[in-house]
Amino acid sequence: MEYVVIGLLLLTIGLVTILIFKNTGNKNSVDIIERMGKLELNLNKEIADFKINFSKDLRGDFEKLIQTLDYKLNLINERVNNSLEENFDKSNKTFMNVLERLNKIDEAQKKIDGLSTEIVSLQSVLTDKKTRGTFGEVNLEYILNNAFGPASNNGKQNIYSIQHKLSNGSIADCLLYAPAPLGTIAIDSKFPLENYQRMVDKNRSKEERLLFEKNFVNDIKKHINDISDKYIIPGETSDEAIMFLPAEALFAEINAYHPELINYAYDRKVWIAGPTTLISTLSIISMILKNMERDKYAEVIHTELDKLGVEFGRYKERWDKLSRSVKSVNQSLDELHTTTEKITKRFQSIKNVDVDKLNKRDDELITTQEEEKEEDYETIPN
Repeated sequence: MEYVVIGLLLLTIGLVTILIFKNTGNKNSVDIIERMGKLELNLNKEIADFKINFSKDLRGDFEKLIQTLDYKLNLINERVNNSLEENFDKSNKTFMNVLERLNKIDEAQKKIDGLSTEIVSLQSVLTDKKTRGTFGEVNLEYILNNAFGPASNNGKQNIYSIQHKLSNGSIADCLLYAPAPLGTIAIDSKFPLENYQRMVDKNRSKEERLLFEKNFVNDIKKHINDISDKYIIPGETSDEAIMFLPAEALFAEINAYHPELINYAYDRKVWIAGPTTLISTLSIISMILKNMERDKYAEVIHTELDKLGVEFGRYKERWDKLSRSVKSVNQSLDELHTTTEKITKRFQSIKNVDVDKLNKRDDELITTQEEEKEEDYETIPN
């Protein structure tokens, strides 16, 4: 930039010199040379001053540029650091969330493993017939307890009893004292599991599964016959009984694929119930019992209201009689007040010794007394 300016200045000086020579000629060449010398000195001085000022300005602009660049770089650096810190925090939180979820997954996996172990243990327990029978009885008692409360604390008259011994020596898992027309209903728990598990095992052949299905149907029929023969006693129980299946899968299997079992149980007066259907049945019976209690208390209330109505009629009759007596007494009091006023005036007249008026008032008093006697006779209550 400095060399460009200097070149322009020298070119300007050359052009000025040529013009001066053309205009003045050779006479004043010495003066021209002197002027040119002075002009050159001035130009050199101005050029030097320009270089100094230009250097200062250029240095100042460069320093400002450096400061601006430093400021911008600092801003960029600060933003980059903030962005890195935010991203690091987010990444750290994400990583911690991932670790936390992994821990939860590990805990869930441990629980699943424990549950699998418990299921295997439960399956091994349910392979025993006696254990299955106990499981069904406990499940039945749990449902009854939720519907009616404990057997020993469900009202003045027990609604059900557990392990009730009948007159034929059979022991029913539950005897339900339902309201008429249902009556006393025996409930017995059955859990035919072996042939059912073999029947639904997909790893077995079709022929084997059909054979086990036939065995399962025979098991159900045997249980129906046992309940019908043992727990339906004329004069002691209702002519119906309930077979409780503690597994919904068994109940669903019978209702979905074996309607002949439902008809067979119907003919033998045995109703098949799973946990859900038994809960619904017991809930309906509980509601009927509550309505019967409510109706009983409603009848008592109605009787008491009738008695209260009779007493209120007597109260009204006696109140009317008392009202008439009070009215008669008030009338007698008014008449007595009137007589008192007249006697008071009579004494006043006697005090004033007005004989003429006294004689006149004697006649009036006699007449008034006769009228009052007639009125008293008319107002005497019967």
